[in-house]
Amino acid sequence: MPRPSESSRPVLRPFQGVIGLGLAACVFVSWMSIHIAAVFFLDLGWRTAPLVPLIIAVQCWLTVGLFIVAHDAMHGSLVPGWPRLNAAIGAFILTIYAGFAWAKIRGAHMAHHDAPGTADDPDFCVDEPERFWPWFRTFFARYFGRRSILFVSTVVTIYILVLGAPVTNVVLFYGMPSLLSSLQLFYFGTFRPHRHEESGFVDRHNARSNEFGYLASLFSCFHFGYHHEHHTQPWVPWWALPSQRRQGT
Repeated sequence: MPRPSESSRPVLRPFQGVIGLGLAACVFVSWMSIHIAAVFFLDLGWRTAPLVPLIIAVQCWLTVGLFIVAHDAMHGSLVPGWPRLNAAIGAFILTIYAGFAWAKIRGAHMAHHDAPGTADDPDFCVDEPERFWPWFRTFFARYFGRRSILFVSTVVTIYILVLGAPVTNVVLFYGMPSLLSSLQLFYFGTFRPHRHEESGFVDRHNARSNEFGYLASLFSCFHFGYHHEHHTQPWVPWWALPSQRRQGT
């Protein structure tokens, strides 16, 4: 498959802002609806037990989607031409995701794009660039700090002690999707694209794309696995990456 050529001039999609906001709203409303219903209203028992893995899997995927929406906001591709709106939406989503600070996460992500797969890349593990768990441990510790711990602890406390949510529901439908989504994002959005292999990389972006079809790409990481295309043209929104890859430009 031909590799995309790099361009310095962003090319916007028709109705990109409208589509981006519409899809972002779908992801957020779906996530919030399931979150509230599962955490506060689902009675766990033998009749509802078969639903538990499905709910966790769906919420994990939707949580990944939330971060991808925030990621587009970092690049200004969520609503092109509206930097304050991008920042507001991105900051809100990163807050509910894990209490992340918008400026810190965005700055780190821009540093990642400036020097991907190098010692200057905050997302890269220089010491063990081929091993998943050491890299993930470094990655997780770098971003999930005191602010995130305080935020999550506060949410859990309010849910259980103030709003009366069952502890098991909070663990299964808030804690599990959050942790699993971090694994999913890291594996498909960082480790697979940027890990060192014998074949090396095709250019200075030190990134490769997966060979997944449309549905596998969507369900794995909202097309973020088409990572070389993202690095060469970071203004392309997540939902347009498949067409960008097909064009090979």
